[in-house]
Amino acid sequence: MAVDDTSIDGTWTGATPSMADTPRAGTADTGPPRMLIMDVCGAYMRPLGGWFAIAKIVQLMQELGVDEAATRSALQRMRRKDLLVPERRNGVRGLRLTDHALMSLDASDQRIFGPRSPARLHDGWVLVSFSIPEEERSRRHVLRSRLSWLGFGNLSNGLWMAPRRMMGELEKAVRELGYQRYVLLFEAHYAGFEELSSLVGQAWDLRELGTLYADFVAWCEPVAARWRAARPTGAQAFADYTLCLYHWRKFPYLDPGLPPELLPRDWAGRRAADLFFDLRTSLEDAALDHVRRTCALG
Repeated sequence: MAVDDTSIDGTWTGATPSMADTPRAGTADTGPPRMLIMDVCGAYMRPLGGWFAIAKIVQLMQELGVDEAATRSALQRMRRKDLLVPERRNGVRGLRLTDHALMSLDASDQRIFGPRSPARLHDGWVLVSFSIPEEERSRRHVLRSRLSWLGFGNLSNGLWMAPRRMMGELEKAVRELGYQRYVLLFEAHYAGFEELSSLVGQAWDLRELGTLYADFVAWCEPVAARWRAARPTGAQAFADYTLCLYHWRKFPYLDPGLPPELLPRDWAGRRAADLFFDLRTSLEDAALDHVRRTCALG
């Protein structure tokens, strides 16, 4: 099996806050191998003891179509980011997930596998306004990146919005960064004058997001159909589930679960979520069994 070294649409890649600046980050030669390896570490290394032999990681990545050089480069980057540390077990060279990696993966799980219920329109919005001096402009990038990861839409320079239920996560993020002096938070209900659906479409680019969802559905439906006719086992189940997870993981960061009244009638996000969670139910255990057998010592 070969894996195209681009995302579904060739531009966006699956990402995690540990491996990319924003959910949009990544290119053909810097995104997928590193993001795929994060999926392998999170979905399999973590539940199987938090350690894999390096040779076994290389083998698993080759099953996903990623060559050894790209895998080793990605592993080095994860070590530099304090996500993996070297550790020998029974004389075998391997890598172990750090506490930092485990915390990052736990936080990612809450977003990627969490409930996908849409926000309620009548609950309103949270608005974020910030002003950061020019001499501290690097902090602007940090804050914009964090807002992107939280799924906020950009209304204008220095003004972002999201469904009001995001207030708690936003307050936590601002406090963690120590940016309280730069940020103003508001709870709001929209009063006019532009159509709210148009405003939301500008802040989130729903046309592009809808296309990405439709592409995911087009990729996922044949995979789901294949497994409806066969019992999931082996390397194919591992590859299909890992790639499904890889392609899906960006959506919970890009899409805050906008109220359905503001979405196009043919919105593909609902179908995409159903497919992802159905495939997870069908394939996750079989994929984990394959990795357990592959990575067993002795």
